[in-house]
Amino acid sequence: MRKQLMKGNEAIVKSAILAGCRAFYGYPITPASEIAEAAAFYIPKTGGVFVQAESEVAAVNMLYGAAAAGVRAMTASSGPGISLMQEGISYMAGAELPCVIADITRGGPGLGNLGTEQGDYHQVVWGGGHGNYRTIVLAPNSVQEMADLTALAFELAVRYRNPVFVLADGSVGQMMEPVEFAEKAIEESLPQWAVAGTAASRGNLITSLFMTADELEKHERALEEKYKFAEEREPRAEEWNAADAEVVLVGYGIVSRILKAVAAEARADGLKVGLLRPITLWPFPTASFRNLAKRARVFIVVEMSNGQMLDDVRLALNGARPVEFLNRMGGNLPSHDEVLRFVREQAQRFDVPTQVKEEERRSNVQPVGL
Repeated sequence: MRKQLMKGNEAIVKSAILAGCRAFYGYPITPASEIAEAAAFYIPKTGGVFVQAESEVAAVNMLYGAAAAGVRAMTASSGPGISLMQEGISYMAGAELPCVIADITRGGPGLGNLGTEQGDYHQVVWGGGHGNYRTIVLAPNSVQEMADLTALAFELAVRYRNPVFVLADGSVGQMMEPVEFAEKAIEESLPQWAVAGTAASRGNLITSLFMTADELEKHERALEEKYKFAEEREPRAEEWNAADAEVVLVGYGIVSRILKAVAAEARADGLKVGLLRPITLWPFPTASFRNLAKRARVFIVVEMSNGQMLDDVRLALNGARPVEFLNRMGGNLPSHDEVLRFVREQAQRFDVPTQVKEEERRSNVQPVGL
């Protein structure tokens, strides 16, 4: 299939349709507005439904209704809108309803600004709603991954009957790159558990309400087992030149692309620097960190937040190796030069040796007998 040049926000919608999405409920907010715009244009052409709700609270409850009816559905927003949706997300996790939520992160807290940031990590990955629940969270770093991970998000939502987030910073949502889509669309039949308005589904009940302590505990234990299974099966990460790395750079989203370029330059200078990019922010790829810690001397986390993923990295390593931190906030991206400078400083601090290039080593060898 021929590649198409488009924004990351538009790629989400086209991929969602190919993944069987037939309903979108949302409210526009920068830098996610193009998702609603594209959904309004494309989804009705498939026979699906687009509704611009009166608020994010209304949108998430419409999403609940569509998911309960067995329809593949999604919404999209950014920080302030996601905050308003948290109660409904908790309801859907408790009712075990599959859906996809795209969060294109802007600056915060409060209204913040329209710049790119990664400050939604805690409310999305750790759950900003109430109760004992988890959401699966996928973090793309390119427009192609906006498409690929949206398709995966619908697959995982159905597999685990759970809300799944596509968490992307504003840079990835707004940038334009070539994208290739799946050639065949998914046509999904209604699941057996759905409340579909048919005689066969009349006995089905979708709820997150359990009136007695024992009933609720039983339900939460079942959810717990489902989450443990996802933690075993679903962690994903990209490792780039990491197997022999003594300095491991850690970042997601647009930051990871900066880190890959920094790692390449540092390697050219003789430092063994690699990249570990979490793709699933939950389940977190803990095993990847512990495996690289067997060789690495130090991990360097770079984020566009006040250190929200940093907590998960420290938990994953459990003190096995030191973790250093560099960040920018307010809509500022870390520059290549400032990250490279920080990497060199930490390499010197932790006594990471610079590898002598082979041609330089040979030129320094003196002939025997001289």
